[in-house]
Amino acid sequence: MKMMDALLQKLQSYLAVAIAVICFTSCITHKKIQAAPPNAATVINNITVAKKADALDSLLENPAIKGAQVGICVADADSSNYLFQYQSDKYFIPASNMKLLTCYAAMQYLGDSLTALRYVDKGNDTIEVEPNGDPTFLISDFANQPVYQFLKQQKNILITTTNWKDNALGAGWAWDDYSEDYMAERSAMPVYGNVATFTYGKVEPAYFQDKVSNPNHIRSRFYAIKRNLGSNHFEMIPSGREMHSVQVPFFTAQTGLLAQLLTDTLHVPVTESNFILNRLPDVQRIYSQPTDSLLKIMMHRSDNFFAEQSLLMVSNELLSEMNDRKIINRLLETDFAALPQKPKWVDGSGLSRYNLITPADLMAVLLKMKNSFGMPRITAILPAANAGTLSGYYQPFSGNLFAKTGTLSNHVAISGYVTTASGKPIVFSVLVNNHVSSATAVRRAVENYLTAFIRSH
Repeated sequence: MKMMDALLQKLQSYLAVAIAVICFTSCITHKKIQAAPPNAATVINNITVAKKADALDSLLENPAIKGAQVGICVADADSSNYLFQYQSDKYFIPASNMKLLTCYAAMQYLGDSLTALRYVDKGNDTIEVEPNGDPTFLISDFANQPVYQFLKQQKNILITTTNWKDNALGAGWAWDDYSEDYMAERSAMPVYGNVATFTYGKVEPAYFQDKVSNPNHIRSRFYAIKRNLGSNHFEMIPSGREMHSVQVPFFTAQTGLLAQLLTDTLHVPVTESNFILNRLPDVQRIYSQPTDSLLKIMMHRSDNFFAEQSLLMVSNELLSEMNDRKIINRLLETDFAALPQKPKWVDGSGLSRYNLITPADLMAVLLKMKNSFGMPRITAILPAANAGTLSGYYQPFSGNLFAKTGTLSNHVAISGYVTTASGKPIVFSVLVNNHVSSATAVRRAVENYLTAFIRSH
């Protein structure tokens, strides 16, 4: 019995010591947590991790954002060191922020001026032409039309589209948007931006004038236009909305359409053929517009068609064919091989919901653009605060903030450059997915967050 009593006393002593140690440790841990001020931040592996009650919490708790997925990445533009990250390695649907990758590729590979077409003089007043995907032909944005002037001087034109190796509509595009002006079909040689423009009693190109049902409705200011899927039959319908003009994409796969449109426009015989224009010394180029003039419009109004055709032009320059999948694979294996995470990249514009990329990737692309091309060229292309797609936003930073926005239903994005209050140049990317609020409310919430970040650094 005495031996058992002694053993029991020892066990009780050990237990008391253990409980004391646990309590002491708990108290120390509690004191350490409480000692941190509510707005403090901890640095782990050179990454700032935000605590409660800071600007990040204000963003995440905003009613427009609450419940959505948010990713943020900010870095010093000079040193490339991360300044802040929040879910920056997670994949998001980027919407038109995908145009940043397309813009980089175009700046890198399309030269100072756009190659509109290649041709060979075959003699007997005949030229063979291979188009290069240039979207500026007969577009109202460009008054000077050197390609039109060149082709109009010819006697006989043979044109090939054997270098076209893609589909008119991109993977993951919303099929029921096929008649919306922001989703014009892609092609080897766009004409009039691949859209038919209806203005009261007039249709351009005129080729579509007799492809319209109920044309009298267009003589009114109150009308809408429907196009049948997979055809070029248009219907005018009465509408309660007053319209000056309406643009509707036309169906580019109609047999012989390209030759017919060119013949009607140029008043020169144009024949489509299946020859292959080999890249030989006798092949000559016709240039259309300065490359950056196209890219500026593309980024300022987030032009999907310009972005799609720009990537296809890069494809034709590097691969001698127009194919999104092949040129994207090429770019991911070369120019973008060092991105922190490998994006899922499927189109040039960001229209596709199949695109997936991380905030850290977009930040890396911005840094690569800065290091490759310099800020003067970049700021001449990207919209500034309170301009383009940023109109009405970031007004205190006019002339200081340059960024690309992105919007799809339930998805909002912004990535760009700005100089902070202390004079530090930074690059940033903020992606918001799966919100159920209005896009405007989400943009304002992100604007408030970025404004607070800029002014506090």
